[in-house]
Amino acid sequence: MGVALALADRGVGRTAPNPNVGCVLVRDGRVVGRGWTQAGGRPHAEAMALAQAGAAARGATAYVTLEPCAHISPRGPACTDLLIAAGVARIVAAMGDPDPRTDGLGFSRAGAAGIAVTTGVREEEARRMIAGFLTRRARGRPLVTLKLATSLDGMIARADGESRWITGPQARAHTHLERSRHEAILIGRGTLEADAPRLDVRLPGLESRSPRRILLSRTPETGWETIPSPAAIADIPSVDRLMVEGGAQTASAFLAADLIDRLLLYRAPILIGEGRSALGDIGLTRLAEAHGRWRLTDARMLGSDRLEVYERA
Repeated sequence: MGVALALADRGVGRTAPNPNVGCVLVRDGRVVGRGWTQAGGRPHAEAMALAQAGAAARGATAYVTLEPCAHISPRGPACTDLLIAAGVARIVAAMGDPDPRTDGLGFSRAGAAGIAVTTGVREEEARRMIAGFLTRRARGRPLVTLKLATSLDGMIARADGESRWITGPQARAHTHLERSRHEAILIGRGTLEADAPRLDVRLPGLESRSPRRILLSRTPETGWETIPSPAAIADIPSVDRLMVEGGAQTASAFLAADLIDRLLLYRAPILIGEGRSALGDIGLTRLAEAHGRWRLTDARMLGSDRLEVYERA
């Protein structure tokens, strides 16, 4: 299952509206097939692994990070049916699929065909792996990551607007890696006019994973997808993971609307003093409301900068 999860990770930010799934086929102690959901959602992980395994799939165990789909789509057959036809002997799944078209049907159909089914193996890790897909299902919108790069005293720029560069090259490279794991990236009009950012991925080998560019603005902009309000992220098609990168007004608007699920906080070991704060009014009325909202899930040094990752408590 660990290998299946690692394969699923290859598709993060690439498979919407489908979940990023990993699959490993094992027969007689040997891996005979591997697969992960491809860009755009097809082919599915199971289909890719079965194609690689061929006849060796008969009698194999399929380790999958999500219940195999049970519904027929114009884009391809149901993976449950493919596993049954291939003669797989056992399915080990991390979790069930909340899609109502499958939701237990894959497991029951496989069981009726004589396939042994085991579920709940490393489920928490699998849920984190497809958090964007699950957020879309539960909340009707993408999973939203807010990225902030600040000085020790919480500034994102000097008072005159100078902001390049607060963090060092390692932190900036990590930001590009994070961009590659989101289908879309969003900024506000002020950041567009001040910085004209490219918002692409400039890491060797990952340039093709540059996210779609979204502008928070009521005025259309050539070369950009625009939305009029934070709530409109629910209407962005084929985006399950959205990264918000700037600026302070936009970040504050998303926080005030309670639309942030994950925080990437990069802090440089510098003091700016009087400058431009990372955040404005986020709608907090009492200090007590600020506590208990976030939990730290990762912390590391990136050169001289510190990265802290927080998720909704």
